Amino acid sequence: MTQVYNFSAGPAVLPRDVLLQAQQELLDWHGSGMSVMEMSHRGKEFMSIIHEAETDLRQLMGIPANYKVLFLQGGALSQFAMVPLNLLGDKKSIDVVNTGHWSKLAIKEARKFAEVNIVASSEDRQYTYVPDPASWRTSPDAAYLHYVSNETIGGVQFPYIPDSTVPLVCDMSSDILSRAVDVSRFGLIFAGAQKNIGPSGLTLVIVREDLLGQLPAHMPTMYDYRVHADADSMYNTPPTYAIYIAGLVFKWLKQQGGVPGMASRNEEKAGLLYHAIDSSQGFYHCPVETPFRSRMNVPFRLGSPELEAAFLAEAEQRNLLQLKGHRSVGGMRASIYNAMPLEGVKTLASFMVDFARRHG
Repeated sequence: MTQVYNFSAGPAVLPRDVLLQAQQELLDWHGSGMSVMEMSHRGKEFMSIIHEAETDLRQLMGIPANYKVLFLQGGALSQFAMVPLNLLGDKKSIDVVNTGHWSKLAIKEARKFAEVNIVASSEDRQYTYVPDPASWRTSPDAAYLHYVSNETIGGVQFPYIPDSTVPLVCDMSSDILSRAVDVSRFGLIFAGAQKNIGPSGLTLVIVREDLLGQLPAHMPTMYDYRVHADADSMYNTPPTYAIYIAGLVFKWLKQQGGVPGMASRNEEKAGLLYHAIDSSQGFYHCPVETPFRSRMNVPFRLGSPELEAAFLAEAEQRNLLQLKGHRSVGGMRASIYNAMPLEGVKTLASFMVDFARRHG
């Protein structure tokens, strides 16, 4: 089997050990005679899978007992509506920090339900930094403060958790489980699974219990966090196979030293790529201001579209895949989530040095 390194932003690379275990268990999970894909979501077999997945996730993230863990569908995009619907209550406005593409989509959706106060924006410098909290214009009457911890497209990452006097909501889709966070500082965290958790189709929500029960009565039942929490994510048939894979990923993470172990590895991987960029004497350029460079998504540009096309073609020949930047910004983007092995990043960095030597 050809060794490739998949730098896709999502759906993204999964740990090889997880894929091998899923392959072994595909037809017969633990002697049940059934594939996980065939099981009743209310049967004892799958109930053990989802309960174990939640237990492992709580251990990995240190999730306090007064937070509910929800395994939902609809992708992170669905949360741009579900969060304001569930958390607005009798408030009229929400605060949002605008740091790029996913912040803008959250703002657009939230405006259907609430007044949106953009407390700060980095649009003035093409979303290449995180605005200084000292400049934020927050409102004490906001229902919550929303931010994106890591903008996948722009490669901008918050290096800290913002302080907030109102419930803090974070879209953590592309850096969840990549570094330690104090969950108790958040009112709600949500994340699409297809970057650091598992396959697409699963959406994770971690929500503080006191924020449940505020959905207006006329809203659809499926939008109500309280309903899903009370049903242990079983109000409808959940994405069972995606939850099973996520559970395997959580166990794999524990074997790697947990979140602290992954954070150390992610620092090393990102450091290799940024060094290749910064030491290239201008051949490569990362548009993101240094303090806010993402450790998950590394964007970079070359001097011309022709050079970038040649870079992508040669990279693919060397089995370095999915390096083309998002269509909205162009250039290159190497996504180096938890499951990307160090060897893959070393191979890419080595190729970058060689390509610059030959084309510089």
